[in-house]
Amino acid sequence: MTDNESVAEAVELLQQLGLKEYEAACFVGLSRLSTGTAKDLSEITSVPRTRVYDAVRVLEARGLVQVQHSTPQRFKAVPIEEAVRTLEREQADRFEQLRRALDGVEPVEARDDEPVQEVWTLSGRTPIANRCNELIAAADSEVVLVLGDASLLTDDLVAALSTLDGAVDLFVGTITRAVRDAVEDRVPEATVFVSELDWLAGADEPDPTAIGRLLLTDRSNILVSTLPTATGDEHAVFGTGFGNGLVVVTRRLMAQGLLATNDAAD
Repeated sequence: MTDNESVAEAVELLQQLGLKEYEAACFVGLSRLSTGTAKDLSEITSVPRTRVYDAVRVLEARGLVQVQHSTPQRFKAVPIEEAVRTLEREQADRFEQLRRALDGVEPVEARDDEPVQEVWTLSGRTPIANRCNELIAAADSEVVLVLGDASLLTDDLVAALSTLDGAVDLFVGTITRAVRDAVEDRVPEATVFVSELDWLAGADEPDPTAIGRLLLTDRSNILVSTLPTATGDEHAVFGTGFGNGLVVVTRRLMAQGLLATNDAAD
């Protein structure tokens, strides 16, 4: 990464943390100088000189810049580690305020005519993994999970599977024997098998989109995700409700294609 790219990235990240463009640019500029005047900052940041003073006042109020009241005034950024800690504390305070605000929001009762069965979509590995773990943790009788990619066997997933009640039947399918062995080693209480469905990997398609995970809990909740091989971004759809068409189709698919020895109930 070039110096200009590093500067641009730092300015963008500071804006994401709540600074305005000129404020972020001035702080990054001062972090490159031992001390500097408004003229110095304007020259290295392209911030108009008259706007430098406004930006520095905000930075000083937030504890990120020190001002020497000389003629002309000189400015100095606090050490980077101190600035990062200050911004971290600000963000932590905002998250706590957000939590309190959301806790204080009054719920709205759902209408009686709203359907019980639901289908939702999610994007991104973290939210999908979180939803997957939540469904697993809420299971009462059975969890059937098929992993289409080795990278999905994370520590958080292992923890969710390992903490299931002993009364919950746990089946985990994988696309390779290596991943099966890893699951058997890390989740010994699971019944583990290698999936016979070659299309999970999508290798024969011109623009392959592999199946990421198939999850069925209590034969009433389903989550299916895809992993486009070009980007690695994960997208998922999940449904709830025993009568949900998505759940019914996936139950039959998993019973016939994945759990042929355990499909007597179907």
